[in-house]
Amino acid sequence: MSSVSELNKKIGFVGAGNMGEAFVGAIIKANIFSPSMIYVSDINNRRLDIFRSNYGVSVMNDNIKLFSECDVVIFAVKPQQIDQVLSQIAKQEGCNIPDRKVIVSIAAGIPLRKIEDLLYTSLDEKSREKLPIIRVMPNTPALVLAGMSGMSANRYAVAEDVRNIRTILEAMGRVIEFKEEELDAVTALSGSGPAYVFYLIESMIEGGIDAGLDPGDAAVLTITTLKGALALIEQQNESPELLRRRVTSPGGTTEAAFKVLENNRVKENIIKAIAAAAKRSKELRS
Repeated sequence: MSSVSELNKKIGFVGAGNMGEAFVGAIIKANIFSPSMIYVSDINNRRLDIFRSNYGVSVMNDNIKLFSECDVVIFAVKPQQIDQVLSQIAKQEGCNIPDRKVIVSIAAGIPLRKIEDLLYTSLDEKSREKLPIIRVMPNTPALVLAGMSGMSANRYAVAEDVRNIRTILEAMGRVIEFKEEELDAVTALSGSGPAYVFYLIESMIEGGIDAGLDPGDAAVLTITTLKGALALIEQQNESPELLRRRVTSPGGTTEAAFKVLENNRVKENIIKAIAAAAKRSKELRS
């Protein structure tokens, strides 16, 4: 299969934040796009300087220029900024969409319908067909090519559009296509998920320190243990519950730890936390 860059496509990122950097770093590492085919726009010149010096991509302060020049445009801005950014572009573009252009939004909680309302208002049907929109929920491990993304395309996206965006996302990790109504749960589980894992790591390291370990040793023990546990579950292809029970001997140290976790309803509260994140994702639609 040809890469997107081999098709001589230009990709643009509106937004030079952490997630935009995760995308850019990953697609360069995976040789999906060469730096000469990547454009980044932002109002923050310091961030643009970082992109230019670290990745060798083209940078600018002009979202409209980037939009007009690129074949794939990824809006890597915060949900609170998406209205203003898309409205600015829609006013300038009017009804003139000369070439097919794939729009990708990674703004959490912003539905395809809202993006369509902002971009399609002044476009006729023919122009809308040339401006398909794909909504993506990635996560930050994309920076080290270990990302997890969910994606959902609107009715104007054809198989080639979806395939090209899948190629980009798979370069950063794994990707699953979802019905759009499922993306709130995807956001809560994998989008916010790395933060839950980092929180667990923080807690385990602090527990090790409180138990008398050197902070550096506690960090190595925690991170290596986590890596090993993930490798074990992937290679043995068994449920986490079964693996947990194998480690938990009656009357042993692990059981003593789990009595504390269960008494404090840790599992129940993690489930509630994910539900709260999904609820917030739905609230961001309005």
